[in-house]
Amino acid sequence: MRPTTSEQIRESFLEYFEEHRHQRVASSSLVPYNDPTLLLTNAGMVQFKDVFLGMETRPYERAATSQKCMRVAGKHNDLDNVGPSPRHHTFFEMLGNFSFGDYFKRGAIQFAYDYLTKVLQIPPDRLYYTVYEDDDEAFGYWTHDMGIAAERVYRMGKKTNFWSMGDIGPCGPTSEVHYDWGEDACTCGQPDCSVLIDNGCGRWLEIWNLVFMQFNQDAAGKLTPLPKTGIDTGMGLERIVSVVQSAAANYDTDLFTPIMDRIQALLGHTDAQRAEYQTGYRVIADHVRAAAFLIADGVRPGPAGAGHVARVVIRRAHRYGKNIGFDRPFLADVCEAVISKMGGVYPELRDRRSLIRATITLEEEQFVATLDRAMTELERALRDLQRSGATVLSGEVAFDLKATHGLPFEVTRDICLERGYEVDQTGYEAAEVEHRRVSQGKISEAQFGAGTERYAQILGELQRRGQMPESGLIYDPYGLLSRKTQLLAIVEEGFLLESAGAGEHVELVLAETPFYVESGGQVSDTGVIEGAGWRARVEDVSRPLSGLTIHSAVIIEGQTHVGAAVTASVDAPRRWHIMRNHTATHLLHRALRDHLGEHVHQAGSLVAPDRLRFDFSHDAALTPEQTRQIAASVNAAVLAHFPVNIAYKPLNQAMSEGATALFGEKYGDIVRTVTLGEQDVFFSYELCGGTHVDNTSQIGPFIIVSEGSVAAGVRRIEALTGFGAEAYARERLESLARLGGVLNVPPDRVEQKVLDLREQISQQNRELQRLRQQLMAREAEGLGEEAQQVAGVNVLASRVEVADVGGMRTMADNLRNKLGSGFVVIGAVFDGRPTLIAAATPDVVKRGGHAGNLVKSLSGIIGGGGGGRPDMAQAGGHDVSRLDEALAAAPDLISQQLS
Repeated sequence: MRPTTSEQIRESFLEYFEEHRHQRVASSSLVPYNDPTLLLTNAGMVQFKDVFLGMETRPYERAATSQKCMRVAGKHNDLDNVGPSPRHHTFFEMLGNFSFGDYFKRGAIQFAYDYLTKVLQIPPDRLYYTVYEDDDEAFGYWTHDMGIAAERVYRMGKKTNFWSMGDIGPCGPTSEVHYDWGEDACTCGQPDCSVLIDNGCGRWLEIWNLVFMQFNQDAAGKLTPLPKTGIDTGMGLERIVSVVQSAAANYDTDLFTPIMDRIQALLGHTDAQRAEYQTGYRVIADHVRAAAFLIADGVRPGPAGAGHVARVVIRRAHRYGKNIGFDRPFLADVCEAVISKMGGVYPELRDRRSLIRATITLEEEQFVATLDRAMTELERALRDLQRSGATVLSGEVAFDLKATHGLPFEVTRDICLERGYEVDQTGYEAAEVEHRRVSQGKISEAQFGAGTERYAQILGELQRRGQMPESGLIYDPYGLLSRKTQLLAIVEEGFLLESAGAGEHVELVLAETPFYVESGGQVSDTGVIEGAGWRARVEDVSRPLSGLTIHSAVIIEGQTHVGAAVTASVDAPRRWHIMRNHTATHLLHRALRDHLGEHVHQAGSLVAPDRLRFDFSHDAALTPEQTRQIAASVNAAVLAHFPVNIAYKPLNQAMSEGATALFGEKYGDIVRTVTLGEQDVFFSYELCGGTHVDNTSQIGPFIIVSEGSVAAGVRRIEALTGFGAEAYARERLESLARLGGVLNVPPDRVEQKVLDLREQISQQNRELQRLRQQLMAREAEGLGEEAQQVAGVNVLASRVEVADVGGMRTMADNLRNKLGSGFVVIGAVFDGRPTLIAAATPDVVKRGGHAGNLVKSLSGIIGGGGGGRPDMAQAGGHDVSRLDEALAAAPDLISQQLS
């Protein structure tokens, strides 16, 4: 039966390639944790990049995926086209088949043609093809082997039909498959309209791109054949569904209509209104999909990186919603349609439904709170443009709207374009770069690339020299903590050395290592590497490339050389502290979900020898009782003596069994699972590559030492285990005992004693305040008689003795009331600094008296500054010796004000 729904088409693609010996591989995260050069995953091949580069091996040579993708940054940025365009999206699914040294051009072409014409039953006369201008092989496979008429296969140039991973590296020609919507769909109006013209005509739709990885390109642009060719293909699910469903726009397919129906139902719109607000409906439907998938993959809305993308799509969608009739946060309700439609294929949407809804709503509410202020500033800027006759909003203003008021550049640009203005994007980007430079600095991508290339060269040199073991470098942090092995390479400042001696900081490569490399929040091991007559202290361990472990070390004695027999030993006590904390994080994660709800998911962690830190999704601070219950659950699991079980399983099996996959981790086809506890009592089941204790009882005591907020919707717990927790508890008990000794009560009475003392102090303070007020009233009685006549009003200027500024203000009020009509200026000294307060009665203010201006003038005498209202003002200074001089100058200044 021909597949017609989006679910059927997606599944038919994966089944078709499974039938042709391809491994079905789950989509990787939208956050490309294996490729820091990318902001977000933008193609199906991203998760296989290291395989194509020869830095990773898989247990299969053929693969097929339906990959979650985002194109919102760099040269792949479709955000501006979303809405008006019937085809462009921020989030989309990329169907792809891949070959790692197995089949090549003919196989890829055969698979593509057969799937389109036999499985999807697309009429062959609707399909047209392109190949690279010099690729006679591909041209021959289409025309000879597939039987396609030569006039339907176009030879095109490098711009459209040659692909490269970067300026250097794997590259090769491509072949594209295009669908012909028919002459009636032509939008260019040219008589020779064809794919060859490449003018964006609506008649032609590119549906599948076949990339033939055939060459390696060097810095000079020279192409040399790769030792192992590869195939990377990509077909947008949204596009092929539109073809099968004969939909003129992707938004008219069943991937989007349920979301658009939901928007219409929430608004109560008629079909005519839905058509009228078509762009708004499309933007909301697209952006809410993107937001849901980003949040499900661990992204939180924020000011930079992937977080900024999430913020932009949510805020942009909200603004479009406001324009078409929504008057409140609404995206979480629309998101239900996304979860309902896609949750069966991507279970993370259903698993994290509460988190997705809460995160979207919180971001909308924050935007609503700032939008009015942002719009006021933008309106002011646009009025200035109108008055000056300019048409371009400066990049500095656009950046200030984002940095100060939370209005994303993309939203600012939308509004400006609607009003007939442009925005200086170059200036905006320059302001953003300068802000980043000033606030935090930035490591350039060139530096990163240089480092990666350097290690790739090291790995290649080891292979060239024949020093690489046939099985590859062995990384085994799960066995014995000490291992006899061989020193394969010594690296210093990027250069391979044959030997190194005491005092040198070097990077060591071993044939086998027991050292754990930082991953999943667990820090790297430290320890020693030693051989005959030499010893090195390992300070860090890293894995810059798959298959290459680097030990950053300082040689503390002796001399070593490449090829030496060595013993690599992990710092065992430190590792045990780390393992206790890591297993405890699993217990804590489970306890949090048990007590707070299944919406809780890990959002980050640190597993160090001295502490553990656990970030998790939750919108409210924990109450003291919740904190106590969570800690009690963890300690109960520790005392339950649960064994910690490690097992390797296929990823799909582990996920189907309910294993928790953590944000920020890249998983292969076979995963390491950690289970502990008992079903229906306390059970934790996670995918984890970290090191753990054998039994929960080895963790020892668990103590939560702090809980707080680190970001919107994200909380953080810091905790201690084992010896650290014991030391923490002992120090607190000893401190409590010492305090009891000071208070002369046993430790269990300290709290009540402190409360009693606090009440006594409060009573004494109240009595002290009453006595102070009495003293000030008496002093005011005496001072009132010192008033002099200036310009027909009573003026009192005097130094006073009071306890604080608050008492000084009270005295000024009392004296002003006593005068009835006049000006009061008093001075006092607090902590070695002079302070002045002036107060004027209403009638004096009407005559032109101004306390603020008066103290501003007097403050210059005492070397300070100040000001305030006409009836009451305050000033401070640095020169106590001139306080009396300032007070003496007050009458003349008052006279000048009133004359």
